[in-house]
Amino acid sequence: MSSLSPPESSTERIAASITEAIVERRLMPGTKLAEQKLAEIYGVSRTLVRQALNQLSRDRLVTLTPARGAYVAEPSVEEARQVFAVRQMLETQMLVSLSKSISAAQIKQLRAHLKLERAAIARTDVSGRTRLLADFHVLLARMQGNEVLAQLLTELLSRCSLIALMYQSSHSAAESQAEHEAIVDALEAGDSRGLVKLMQAHLGNVEANLRLKPRVQDLKAVLKT
Repeated sequence: MSSLSPPESSTERIAASITEAIVERRLMPGTKLAEQKLAEIYGVSRTLVRQALNQLSRDRLVTLTPARGAYVAEPSVEEARQVFAVRQMLETQMLVSLSKSISAAQIKQLRAHLKLERAAIARTDVSGRTRLLADFHVLLARMQGNEVLAQLLTELLSRCSLIALMYQSSHSAAESQAEHEAIVDALEAGDSRGLVKLMQAHLGNVEANLRLKPRVQDLKAVLKT
């Protein structure tokens, strides 16, 4: 990146890179985010790194403590339950609303997204399938023209990635993808009651299979610059 780039773009680049590593499950909860190490990885000053870490702390993806420094956040079991409870409330009502207005063009767009999910799973593209499976939920929100809801879901999904990393799920990507297929089928059929049951089951299956299993990895090995 050019040295003439404004500090804001550098800060956002660092924050986006770390967030991406979390969402794609490459960066584990509990990983220490040393300012000097990050400054070397990204070729920037520690001041810019500190700004990015502060931004991630506000998003609850990073924990900052005076004595220990910065670490990738480690959500508690109770926080995990609360996050999934919020998703249950938001996403079930979102689907009911969407079922009343969804167009044929939007169904076609969802079918295209499902095709990408299937392809990523078939080629064992772990990071790709993780992002696509999460993006499915944000795509549903955007189809209602509600950008606030889409942003809120994006934040919740980032936190869910942290939770899934700590409490590893035996629920496979293929099963999640099949549940997405069933949700789109119900949307196309206008089955609002079925949609609620399907989304509740989908999120419930993920939550029910969470197990505590924290891991730590080396920063340079997982962060893309």
